[in-house]
Amino acid sequence: MSIILSSSFLLIDDWDNFSHPYTKKEFGKWELHIPPKEDKTPAVAHNSKLKVVVHTRAGERLFRISPWAKYVTRHEKSVIYDWVHWDPPQPYIHKHPRPQKPRSLRIYESHVGIASPEGKVASYSNFTHNVLPRIKDLGYNCIQLMAIMEHAYYASFGYQVTSFFAASSRCGTPEELKELIDVAHSLGIIVLLDVVHSHASKNTEDGLNRFDGSDSCFFHSGPRGEHSLWDSRLFNYSGWEVLRFLLSNLRWWMEEYRFDGFRFDGVSSMLYHHHGIGSGFSGDYAEYFGLQVDEDSLVYLMLANHILHTLYEDCITIAEDVSGMPTLCCPVQEGGLGFDYRLAMAIPDKWIQILKEFKDEDWNMGNIVFTMTNRRYGEKCIAYAESHDQALVGDKTLAFWLMDKDMYTNMSTSIPMNSVIDRGIQLHKMIRLLTHSLGGEGYLNFMGNEFGHPEWLDFPRVGNNESYHYARRQFNLVDTDHLRYWQLYAFDRDMNRTEDKYGWLAAPPAYISVKHEGDKVIVFERANVIFIFNFHPTNSYSSYRVAVGPPGKYKIKLDSDGIQYGGHGRLDHNTEFFTEPMEFNNLPNSMLVSKLYYFSTRAVLSSVKLECNIQLLQ
Repeated sequence: MSIILSSSFLLIDDWDNFSHPYTKKEFGKWELHIPPKEDKTPAVAHNSKLKVVVHTRAGERLFRISPWAKYVTRHEKSVIYDWVHWDPPQPYIHKHPRPQKPRSLRIYESHVGIASPEGKVASYSNFTHNVLPRIKDLGYNCIQLMAIMEHAYYASFGYQVTSFFAASSRCGTPEELKELIDVAHSLGIIVLLDVVHSHASKNTEDGLNRFDGSDSCFFHSGPRGEHSLWDSRLFNYSGWEVLRFLLSNLRWWMEEYRFDGFRFDGVSSMLYHHHGIGSGFSGDYAEYFGLQVDEDSLVYLMLANHILHTLYEDCITIAEDVSGMPTLCCPVQEGGLGFDYRLAMAIPDKWIQILKEFKDEDWNMGNIVFTMTNRRYGEKCIAYAESHDQALVGDKTLAFWLMDKDMYTNMSTSIPMNSVIDRGIQLHKMIRLLTHSLGGEGYLNFMGNEFGHPEWLDFPRVGNNESYHYARRQFNLVDTDHLRYWQLYAFDRDMNRTEDKYGWLAAPPAYISVKHEGDKVIVFERANVIFIFNFHPTNSYSSYRVAVGPPGKYKIKLDSDGIQYGGHGRLDHNTEFFTEPMEFNNLPNSMLVSKLYYFSTRAVLSSVKLECNIQLLQ
């Protein structure tokens, strides 16, 4: 399609559509150079509103936002966004260097807009001053920021992007986002962007769709350019200019805002022509290698990872892929796609399935362990018990599956725990520790879930009368001493701090010595740490023999039955456990653990974690 471009500026509430025509260059490029004013000030003032006017061969005159606009704001009289020229006279200057890539990745998945107990869109500044200190205290060393790329529809959770180079203005200014990242760096926390290059919003006036009047600008034309489930547009990754646009977008976020890497959304949709719709992946390699694979998308992901890891040595990339595509985390030079990690997406699904479909006594220890460890050797995975997906309306968080309506009336420390709350608190801790220690080489938690955030997450929309009631995180619950949420918070904090000390996420896979169906006990060793879980709803055990590798003396270092974690304090932490040279479960040594308690009827005993005394082994 032949087009003519011009830019216009808002002058006294009127647009001059032909004030600044572009010059046509080769290869479909257009250029506009505006010299400074006579006093050397910029020709386009900071906060000026701009538009690109596209004149098509068909005689259409289209008003568009530049695809490279770095700041857009919602028009005060409509839902359409305006392009605002952002060139502050005193831009934010980063003060702190990027932290080194952590050996163990502990991710706090966050959404800035909901990061407040108040029913409103929270700001970058609120996150900087009120949420970052909590994340640091909890022991997370990485933040994954969602919904940063500008999206006109708030309830899309940031996954219907309209402006790829613009930080969401509903939470504040670009400078405030830069400050957020800079302060995180000062705390030793790296920041990943949840980047959406798998699709784009269908919006035309404030999005990329039909930028030049055709359906093939940036995207495939016809049905191949439409995602039937997401009602969005699909990029044409074979186009040189599309590749330039997306790759420069990655570099923009790395250099302008100093993000430390990316979580790539919707990778499964990108990898296959069928986008995963109606496809169940069994693990058969024929599902991954064939005409159903979108080679253009695959090559784009390889190119993106190659460029990112070449330009930024410590850059971290994570793939959200549910299909299990082989070589996803192999280096590009070995023929892989080059990601550092993939999300272990089967784990949260397994926990939800167990809580929904099985009685406590019917939990299958072998199946749980299989789900936790079902990953290719050397392919690093991010394990998580729940993410934002499980928190969304239509589903429930683990805490709400476990305790439901009792959370409204029985979370006070001034009254005895009833059986529902008791079971729920103990299982909440056990599920998270088992996932943390066995499920991968990194760990992720969605904001608020660490303390058992009640209810669900729902953004303002027509269906809920535009309510913000569920579009918030009630951190005030943790700050209320007489509620039990702080006990779950404390366990999550100490779990992360213990991992930071012993580094099991960076260690080789665990050696699993027990997955006993009758006893409902799981025992494994990782990073010279012995983990013991008793999931039985009624049985406790005395003098339980546990297999051990290195001989020596062991002491309890983390105990979910601790009173400070909402447990019952039944274990003596001064107890020392000595190994015997007695082979057990294919390990050369073993020891007797005096007590593995059950909690109460229909409840679960807390896990016991024993730490090897390294000094005695030297």
